[in-house]
Amino acid sequence: MVPGHELLSVVLVCVLFGSVNTRSCSESRRAYGERGYSASAAPINAMSGEHLRFCPRDYTCCTSEMEETLVRQSEADFLSSVEETSQFLLTSFTHTHQRFDEFFRELIGVSEKSMNQMFIKTYGRLYTQNTRLFQQLFTQLRQYYTGGGVYVSEAVSDFWTELVERVFTLLNPHYHFSVEYLECVSKHTQQLQPLGELQRKLSTQLSRALIAARALVLGLSAGRDIVNKAIKFSVSADCGKALMRQLYCPLCGGTPALRSCHPLCLNVMKGCLANHAELNTEWNRFIDSLLSLAERLNGPFNVELAADSVAVKISEAIMHMQENSISISTKVFQGCGNPRPAPSRNKRSPREREKERKSDRDSRKTFRTFSPEEKPTTAAGTNMDRLVLDLQQRLRPMREFWVMLPHSLCNEDKMAADVTNEERCWNGYTRARYLMSVTADGLVNQLNNPEVDVESSPDIRTRQILMELRVATHRLTLAHQGVDTDTIQSDDEDGSGSGLVGADELYRNDWPSSPRSPAYPYKPRPRDRSRVNGSVRSPLSFLSLCLSLLLSLVLQWRK
Repeated sequence: MVPGHELLSVVLVCVLFGSVNTRSCSESRRAYGERGYSASAAPINAMSGEHLRFCPRDYTCCTSEMEETLVRQSEADFLSSVEETSQFLLTSFTHTHQRFDEFFRELIGVSEKSMNQMFIKTYGRLYTQNTRLFQQLFTQLRQYYTGGGVYVSEAVSDFWTELVERVFTLLNPHYHFSVEYLECVSKHTQQLQPLGELQRKLSTQLSRALIAARALVLGLSAGRDIVNKAIKFSVSADCGKALMRQLYCPLCGGTPALRSCHPLCLNVMKGCLANHAELNTEWNRFIDSLLSLAERLNGPFNVELAADSVAVKISEAIMHMQENSISISTKVFQGCGNPRPAPSRNKRSPREREKERKSDRDSRKTFRTFSPEEKPTTAAGTNMDRLVLDLQQRLRPMREFWVMLPHSLCNEDKMAADVTNEERCWNGYTRARYLMSVTADGLVNQLNNPEVDVESSPDIRTRQILMELRVATHRLTLAHQGVDTDTIQSDDEDGSGSGLVGADELYRNDWPSSPRSPAYPYKPRPRDRSRVNGSVRSPLSFLSLCLSLLLSLVLQWRK
């Protein structure tokens, strides 16, 4: 017969063992099923957790297969949250890029259409006989904006050179000018300045405005691509373990509704996103460069005013040359010699001669400037003020985005408990306060991260993104000065400019002329008048820029 106290001991052990062994896993089974998995794969009651690899090895509601599945689920949830939080970046870059690109394209078209309408009305046959010259100018401006390969300064310089030849011929109808003689006229235009300061002003305005416009649109496109690349990444093994402990170990412990402590979440997120935090400094410079260039486009590099002034400045230039036609012709004749008289036209009837004289009078009478109401308007139903304001409102919140990303993620209910809940939250092992300190930002500081083991140097993917940010920022910075990265090397070699602005030059709304020599001297051109596209040079400067930046990065990493 069993003694009474021994029987009581056996009963107590059985009761205690039964109460532990019959701990229900119903909540964990339900939560597991809600995530799209078979609830029947989860045990009905808690069992020993000796088989677990990531969660505390206490009694558990997870099998080994469930734990592996939830590790993958935690990684997917994390990447999805990163993408959702970053969505406003993609939306903002895509929206602003589309709006600015549509505006700039339409602005060029509106400028060309308005000039065509005004010049047909004003100059009539004199303009229609020379329409190709003006069409070629806008074709090259449009080609530069859409794809590069054409230098704005050269396109405008070629236009002025041919315009001078045409107007010079019209102002001297009693002479015959050979191709060689007109080339001589072109060579003398730099000294004579037959169009006055207008040639420099229009070249400067169009170069600065289009370089800035193109750089801004390319910058917005680069921003979108960089964000896309930054948020598409793989989770490291150590990060996956930490995510599992944070997000789904409570489910394995039978309390799926329990959220991780906020400091625990921050340490896990900072460890998993340590490489992203390294982007922050270059990212801020990139955003600041976009905002600064947009303000430039709305101020001294005003693209609206530049497009609006094309027809006006061309008309003023023609009028200036007409008013100074005698002195200009005299100096050209002195430098190039006396041209041959034109063939006699006495065989024409008196009616034809009177008709030509009337046409000449009409043409001369219409060399005038235009009233403000005749000038081109803005495009795409908006203007630069509104576009720049919208850009500022969208881009300014993007600063510090990558270092603030862990905080943004941990503020989500599904990722962590409220910051005020310090006691009744999951600390990685049980329901209690999280006692570890939150690490600072950046890779170096993650050496002290208690949750995730992180390498101390950026990975290759992060280095590539940093390079792209530096290249994009460099293009924006040069455009802020009126310089195009694709032309800077060739401009230094031949002495011509692409809107290069001296540090001492003042930017005023009316773009006053500078006392220095013309930025875009005339050059002799091939006599092939059927040419539409400007000369295309290989942008070696851009390649050299990338190589120099890459070299500096390599030297920095070796340190």
